[in-house]
Amino acid sequence: MSTQNTTEEMFKAGVHYGYSKSRRHPSTLQYVFTTKNGVDIINIEKTEELLNKALENITKLAASGKTILFVGTKPEARQQIVETALSLNMPYVSERWVGGALTNFPEIKKRITKLLSLRDQKEKGELEKYTKKERLLIDREMADMTKNFQGLTGITRTPDVMFVIDPKKELIAVTEAKKMNLPVIGILNTDCNLKQVDFPIVANDASVSSISFFLEKVKEAYNKGAAGLTK
Repeated sequence: MSTQNTTEEMFKAGVHYGYSKSRRHPSTLQYVFTTKNGVDIINIEKTEELLNKALENITKLAASGKTILFVGTKPEARQQIVETALSLNMPYVSERWVGGALTNFPEIKKRITKLLSLRDQKEKGELEKYTKKERLLIDREMADMTKNFQGLTGITRTPDVMFVIDPKKELIAVTEAKKMNLPVIGILNTDCNLKQVDFPIVANDASVSSISFFLEKVKEAYNKGAAGLTK
């Protein structure tokens, strides 16, 4: 059921702005309220229905102690993805999706282990035995691995669910999730294929305010489930 406050919040966050009609994916047509000056306007009431369904699922996941992998590498999403994941102690990918992060997780885990080992050695001063040039190369390797795997350093197994901002942008990640039978929850605009996501939320996926609005709702839903306050 729609609430006035939530509707006002969504309008204020610019959730209703879709892309141009020429970019529209046919699967999103039912969520388009109208088209103005060639730009699709999303039906917020229908978006809220999708959001509530996704939030119910997130609350249940939290109550079961499930791990959600947050993915969002577009500039508008990076900071919010990191902040949300860290606040929930969940893994994330905010810079670049490394192919095989899910489908070849054992190999990715080896690289994460190597990164953690190098960090530990550096903190203990054990890298001083190498030449200056060798240490420089090690530092560069660590910087690259940190950029790619920082958000995954705390996990020991594949996550249970993926939450993604713009599944079209993160197609490789979503494809891997489907191969691993991981449910996908996603914020997606009118240019995306709804069939690629198990719990789609049709909304503006290209603005900081819209993305922030949804991730705040996700945090609330997860914390509610974690506290055992399931409906």
